[in-house]
Amino acid sequence: MSSQIARINMIKQQLRTGDILDEPILDLYDTIPRDAFVPEEFKQFAYSDMQIPLAHHQQMMTPLEEATLLQALALKGDETVLEIGTGTGFLTALLSRLCKKVISIDYFTDFTKNAALNLEQHNCTNIELITGDACHGWFDKAPYDVMVFTGAISTLTETHRLQVLPGGKLFAIVGTKPVMQAQLYTLGHDNQWQEDFLFETNTPPLIDKLKPKEFIF
Repeated sequence: MSSQIARINMIKQQLRTGDILDEPILDLYDTIPRDAFVPEEFKQFAYSDMQIPLAHHQQMMTPLEEATLLQALALKGDETVLEIGTGTGFLTALLSRLCKKVISIDYFTDFTKNAALNLEQHNCTNIELITGDACHGWFDKAPYDVMVFTGAISTLTETHRLQVLPGGKLFAIVGTKPVMQAQLYTLGHDNQWQEDFLFETNTPPLIDKLKPKEFIF
């Protein structure tokens, strides 16, 4: 099956049936080829409803999980987004098309370097990639309009919340194996937090080791 047919099927059978009705988000899957960001040995599964394994015991979200996250964030285009867990850079690329700037941090240097190549090939220029341990966020550049944690955290802490601007949002996968909950937390201008359940999943936890920073430009 050609990747184009696989992509069309994914949009129809996974995303639309999963209540992804936001046309700009559906269009992104047409303009940024997911198979270009998937490891070589899994390219034929790029549009399948599966979590694709990556190095270091990490994995990609499913297409529906990515799209559900993006639709829930309802980005307007003027936000600075902190993404923790760059992986291959695919979600980073999607985010970059929907906001003003993405600061994306990964623990693993090879992920950051590989993502930089992928993103450059797809003209994603409003992204800053950093290698470091950001499981508690990234105070250097805080606060943010939006924070996205792509790996699981055991609990959302005050440290995480302090980095979000009023009116901002935080996406996190909270819990421990085998069932974790993807939640959207929204900070109102009255400083009250609202919490919305998005989906259940099972994903590797974010690495939590204090690690020296390396910057890649």
